[in-house]
Amino acid sequence: MPDHVHVLVVPRGGGNVIRFVQAVKSRTAHIYSSLGGTEKLWQRGFYDRIVRKEEDIAHLAEYILANPVRAGVAEDASAYPFSRLFPS
Repeated sequence: MPDHVHVLVVPRGGGNVIRFVQAVKSRTAHIYSSLGGTEKLWQRGFYDRIVRKEEDIAHLAEYILANPVRAGVAEDASAYPFSRLFPS
């Protein structure tokens, strides 16, 4: 999406989602800045949601992948260049 990002994260081995988000935001902001970006890249904080059931994960993944279609940015979820599924 041009103005936000959805990420489905499954922490492993006691992973910390807050630290993960902080690291991603820090790293991408540094890269953006090194490429000449001057605007603020990220807002403070983030919205998170705990997914409790395995079937909810599949539903949430479908929602995330269909987001560019709902926004009119792509005709098909697979056509959106930033939609990627990473195997576990």
